[in-house]
Amino acid sequence: MCGIVGLFLKDKSLEPQLGQLLSDMLITMTDRGPDSAGIAIYGGAAAGRAKVTIQSADPDADFTGLAEALKEKGVAAAVTVKSTHAVLDIPANKLDDIRAVLSALRPNVRVMGSGDSVEIYKETGLPRDVVARFDVRSMAGTHGIGHTRMATESAVTTLGAHPFSTGSDQCLVHNGSLSNHNNLRRELVREGMSFETQNDSEVAAAYLTAEMAKGKDLGEALTGALDDLDGFFTFVVGTKSGFGVVRDPIACKPAVMAETDQYVAFGSEYRALVNLPGIETARVWEPEPATVYFWDHEKQPDAVIGLSV
Repeated sequence: MCGIVGLFLKDKSLEPQLGQLLSDMLITMTDRGPDSAGIAIYGGAAAGRAKVTIQSADPDADFTGLAEALKEKGVAAAVTVKSTHAVLDIPANKLDDIRAVLSALRPNVRVMGSGDSVEIYKETGLPRDVVARFDVRSMAGTHGIGHTRMATESAVTTLGAHPFSTGSDQCLVHNGSLSNHNNLRRELVREGMSFETQNDSEVAAAYLTAEMAKGKDLGEALTGALDDLDGFFTFVVGTKSGFGVVRDPIACKPAVMAETDQYVAFGSEYRALVNLPGIETARVWEPEPATVYFWDHEKQPDAVIGLSV
């Protein structure tokens, strides 16, 4: 049992409140998963720049002098430290090389996510503590997703916490369990994907990354997941401009959505949504089984797509 939340803002006036709203939603889901928690926030993209969120079990050793060390390797980076995580602001043309550079300079550092706009913060512990540790409430953005985990099949670790990010500006949170993840992981490794954990949710994230690398948009990739992934799942997925939801054909994992002129919201339970502005007049519904829902800032403002299969 885990708790999932997501918020996709249509109204730019709400963007300064994104971190606050998501934090409250996630904390409400604490009893669905007290082992670890995480949040991905999308926002603050700048032309020609990229962001890389990294994590260290020994931040004093790994983050001290990191900007200078990166500069010596030809990467001009601004380093913003937040507890066990740091966000590197680097030239976009250095993004493909940054993992190798970091591995050489700081072999114990792990990349949580990277891209033009995403920042990912996750750690073991209660949602309220994770939110406070990384000052998530102060963060602005266009959309974001969050997860609080009750581990059932793998260890309680930082790397095992959600969201999982396996592609640029892509991440996924998952409630459920996949039965064919080992076979699918082997197929994805043959295609060139790499994995940090044995978690089945990371395989789901990598599957979507691989499908979108073939030219599919988020909605098409999620539709393919209904055929290719076996098990029970509710996924909420973020991309640079998009936000998607899908449940497996049995849909035994709880889910509720709400939409107003200002936002689209997702929660594992309705109580995660009750403090959102205007929720009393929102259209509230339970997402249908085997149906893909996604929204994209780069499409028409009202281009909401539900694909039944």
